[in-house]
Amino acid sequence: MNTTVVFDTYWRFAAERLSMFYRRLADPWGPWTNDPILREFRFTNTYRAADRVSQYLISEVQYRSERSQEPKEVFFRTILFKIFNKVDTWEALEREFGLLTWKDFDFERADQLLSRLHAKGRKIYSAAYIMPPPPFGKTRKHSNHLALLNLMMTDRLPDRLRQAPDLQTVYETILGYPGLGRFLAFQYAIDLNYSTLLDFDESEFVVAGPGALDGISKCFKSTDGQSAEEIINWVTERQSDEFASRGIDFAGLFGRRLQPIDCQNLFCEISKYSRVAHPDVQGIADRKRIKQSYRRTALKLPQPRFPPRWGVSTNPADVIVNKIRSEEQLELL
Repeated sequence: MNTTVVFDTYWRFAAERLSMFYRRLADPWGPWTNDPILREFRFTNTYRAADRVSQYLISEVQYRSERSQEPKEVFFRTILFKIFNKVDTWEALEREFGLLTWKDFDFERADQLLSRLHAKGRKIYSAAYIMPPPPFGKTRKHSNHLALLNLMMTDRLPDRLRQAPDLQTVYETILGYPGLGRFLAFQYAIDLNYSTLLDFDESEFVVAGPGALDGISKCFKSTDGQSAEEIINWVTERQSDEFASRGIDFAGLFGRRLQPIDCQNLFCEISKYSRVAHPDVQGIADRKRIKQSYRRTALKLPQPRFPPRWGVSTNPADVIVNKIRSEEQLELL
């Protein structure tokens, strides 16, 4: 496969964006990078699970100590949160109803609350994903999504996913529901796999989203007929060699290697980053600018939390060590 200059930037971006995460954990004031593009625009974390919304999902929605770990409750909370993918919406629902549970959830009252928020001009959906309404005949998009969640629950989807032999089967089962395309079904499968509901290796399956397809088209002049998913797996396998060949001491996520889902996300992010860093390199999407600017806050990041079975240690000493390693990379990137 023939690569472009953007492929080199892919690895440097991955290292520096992760380094920003470590620097901010150790120092809430910053600055956290010398990269003018990373300072000006918003990019997700190198590791999907370390990003702000994923962290809220894992620490608050899935693993908060007061919450039930019954499979149907874990599934219900995860999908309810991910439909909107917005912390403010989840917290508005919990202010109204208390701890959200499938056992006590009132779909009609929730629909009414979301309708009131919408009428007040509140955004109840994140802009991260394109969320077309599933075809349930309701007037409001959120009403159709609540109907979809209700169908999943009454259809005993949590129990069926628990019996799935692998992550691909989980994905294919979710994909069978109306209103969910390939990319969104895969994202839901990964989100559910963070929880106690599932226990699959993230390395076993990946689906490339539209942003990743554009990023791949910018990184490679030719792909020798490889599919996007094959390229993502190839990049995942080669990560140690690629970082080493550029003199980058990549710490990983407290020692955890990049997984295919992370490399998929990185292709999406490099698609955006290269619009400014390499404006002469066109992708299949042919987009010219980055829409979301970064709004800096000096709030200290909470202690990160990851699925317990990953065995990832995030104690303060590890944070300091990784911050020091990241600072040593500044002149290389």
